[in-house]
Parts: sequence; structure tokens; C-alpha cells
Amino acid sequence: MKSPSQTNAIDFDSAKLQRLGFGQQQPSLERPLSLAQLRQQLSLQLQTSLEPQRILGLFFREIQRLVPLDALSYQHKSSDLRLEFGQRGHHSISYNLSHEGEHLGELVFRRNQRFTEQEQGNLESLLASLLYPMRNSLLYRAATQSALRDPLTDTGNRIAMDQTLQREIELSRRHLQPLSLLMLDIDHFKQINDTHGHSAGDEVLKAVAASIKSQLRNVDMVFRYGGEEFLILLSNTSREAAAMIGERLRVAAQAEDYEADGRVIGLTVSLGCSTLLPGESVESLLRRADNALYVAKREGRNRLAMAG
Repeated sequence: MKSPSQTNAIDFDSAKLQRLGFGQQQPSLERPLSLAQLRQQLSLQLQTSLEPQRILGLFFREIQRLVPLDALSYQHKSSDLRLEFGQRGHHSISYNLSHEGEHLGELVFRRNQRFTEQEQGNLESLLASLLYPMRNSLLYRAATQSALRDPLTDTGNRIAMDQTLQREIELSRRHLQPLSLLMLDIDHFKQINDTHGHSAGDEVLKAVAASIKSQLRNVDMVFRYGGEEFLILLSNTSREAAAMIGERLRVAAQAEDYEADGRVIGLTVSLGCSTLLPGESVESLLRRADNALYVAKREGRNRLAMAG
């Protein structure tokens, strides 16, 4: 049986915010759990963080002083952001939040009892307190992600790689799980640039990056390591599994159709693979993957070589 649900779109324009009392001083009320006082408290509390999970966690906890809930879920697809709090309920109300044409995500409230009209009205009024904190949080998240991404290939940059590698090594040791690296290099990339121009080279880089990402799990991470080199970080992946993934990447890259000036460019990649050893440093893990890549190129390219 399909669970009953209600879907609503809520767009906070300036006039509506003014009517709800945002942007003006709130009167202090005697009743501690009144809608107006809770809204005032939320507008102050939610401004204290730029972290979406903290903002929504506070919101979920506080609004239950007025409207009991079993769960809250949030999704903002363009930011690849999905958060859930609590346990799922049979009844739900969802809201698509927007302000002045800017989409701010979808919120779904769930519980096992139906929502009354008054509760729905209270939720809609309380949602206004979430508007600016979430907008600021999304802007901050976008700026942070932009600073950590290579603008051409939309992979992680060297700064992101340095931050991530150390963290993943520590997690690997703490959970006693394997960790592997693949270093991938486009064969004869300079020749592509010299023959077809740098714009064609840029298109090839973007196509190779897209090919890599299409073959990986969501938890795997890709970084642009150098001009035509990519580093693929494979968490909880053994040496044998990493070798299989590397071979899959090599075949997929070769199968792509790359064109410049109306002509097809034949392209292959070479890969080096290393798997974390007990007590090994980031530098050593990277160096062994790089050395394995050198072996693959020396032995004729278009192949995968494993670090010893």
C-alpha cells in the first residue's frame, strides 16, 4: 500500500519573508513554545554554522518542540548533498525550497501520524528560518568545492589530493582495510597537443576524466595529478581488485572516440598501481605508484604495471 504523502513548493519572496517577520525585530512572547518565539530562536541558532548537516540537525531537533516528527530528509541535487535524520514514518510532507528563482533543495518531513493543517502551517512558517542559513551554507559549499577542483576536468586538484590521501590512509589503518592507488597517464599526449592544438588536448583531457569517472564507484576519488596524469584513490580495495579496476580503465579509455579537426585520434593510457603497506607514508605510496607507471611506459605503454 502506498504511503500517503503531500508535496508542496514553497518560494520565499521578500514580501512573504516580511509578513513572516524575518528582517524585522521579533517581539518577545511569554509562551516559551509559541510559533513566533521558536521562529525567533531558530533564526539566531541556525546562523551559527555554515555546515549543512549541523544546520539541518539543529532545525530537526528544535522544530519538534512544536511539531513532533519521526524523520527529516534533505536533498540538493546540484550540490550532490543528501542528508537524513531520524527514522522513516508512514506520512510525509515535502517542500521544494526556492528564493528569487534560486533552488535551495527539497525537504521531506515524515512521521507515523497524519499532519494537521495547523501543523503544516507551522512547518511552513518555521521553514522561513532555514532559508538564509541554507543559502549561505550552499554558497560556502560551492566555493569550497570549487577551490578543491580542477576546472578543466572537474576532478580533484592537488590541494584536494593532499588533504584526502592522508585522511584515507589513517582511515585504512584504523579500520584495517586495504587502500590502493592508480596513477594514470595519457600516452603521447604532447604529440596530440603539437599536432591538433591545445584546445583539442583539453577536450581529450576532459573525455579521459569522464571515462575514468564512469568506471568507478561513488566512493572512489579521481584527482588531476599533473598535466596529463590522473590519480585514482581506491578505498577498501586490495591489490588484486585494484589491478582489475586499472585494466578496466585502460580498456575503457582506449574504446572512447576522440576527435579533432574532424579526424579520430587514437588514444591509449598507461597505469601504475600501488597498495598501502604497513606503516607506509603518503610519499612512499605515491612514489611506488609513479615508479610502476614508469615501468608501464618503459615496457611499451598501453598497459598496467604493479608496484612491488
